[in-house]
Amino acid sequence: MRKYSDFRSDTVTRPTKRMRKAMAEAVVGDDVLGDDPTVQKLESMTAEMMGKEASLYVPSGTMGNSIAVKVWTTELDEVIVESKSHIYNMESTHMTFISRITPRPIISNRGAMDPKEIERNIKIPSVNFPRTSLICVENTHNAWSGAVVPIENLRAVREVADKHNLKIHFDGARVFNASVASGIHVKEYAKIGDSMMFCLSKGLSSPVGSMLVGSRNFIEYARRIRKALGGGMRQAGILAAAGIISLTEMVDRLKEDHVRAKNLAIGIAGFPGIDLDPENIETDIVIFGFNHPTLSTQELLSQLEDRGILALPVAGGSRFVTNKDIDDEDVDRAIAAFRAILLK
Repeated sequence: MRKYSDFRSDTVTRPTKRMRKAMAEAVVGDDVLGDDPTVQKLESMTAEMMGKEASLYVPSGTMGNSIAVKVWTTELDEVIVESKSHIYNMESTHMTFISRITPRPIISNRGAMDPKEIERNIKIPSVNFPRTSLICVENTHNAWSGAVVPIENLRAVREVADKHNLKIHFDGARVFNASVASGIHVKEYAKIGDSMMFCLSKGLSSPVGSMLVGSRNFIEYARRIRKALGGGMRQAGILAAAGIISLTEMVDRLKEDHVRAKNLAIGIAGFPGIDLDPENIETDIVIFGFNHPTLSTQELLSQLEDRGILALPVAGGSRFVTNKDIDDEDVDRAIAAFRAILLK
């Protein structure tokens, strides 16, 4: 079987041997009935880690975000989002489909929205205008090449929300990447949001699952919505066991992904057609523009695949994500493949 270096996402990581062992030996109950001890352990340690009252295990990050928006809004509301945010662009329009609300996108500087611009877009409801009820923030920011949104900016957004009595949902799918890169504890990021979601199945290597945290009342209602959306799982402790390993053994390893992403960016930045500033690569995502006189992005990716390198296209270029299953040799192989294609 041919070996590929898979840079498509940090979601392609496979569970570690320790995870598989923990999953096989997990003590389970019925999570919908509230008596799966392994799920309870994961939810308890997550709430403590994030400094929140309670936590909920959900099948995916998209479901976690969907639940949070549903809890904090009512039909006909408007929600402020960043224009390139995952929740707005990549989650199958659940805001309109499930919550029946309107997103209001705000242009940002690498994921950091201007608090004054947010304030200008807050609406008081009338016969013509919706009520603004929620602000969504994201960190790290996927579409801005894994940028770490500065904590000072997020705190300023929090001040605007408090001034206007709005809630904040924090899409922290990769918040541990932000924490490792910035040195700021995840609790400080969690303070920004009335709720926060983060993924176990990205760089933390669990096969399935995300966590939603917030107040006890928020989580009680979120649990009801999870059930309504079909997210109630039974012997979920088999999956939650991997999440416990993610939080106890995998967080510190994220720095390895960050170093490899930076090395990849440095290695390919000078090749013809590639528009990339390695200084902007802060975590595990490398997004670059591609404008080559003879090759399209799809042709580049096809030729990379022929050489055993997998990645994904984005508008005007491509996206590479380092992960636990990518090592230094994979990065060297990718750089060599770029060199062979673009310097021939």
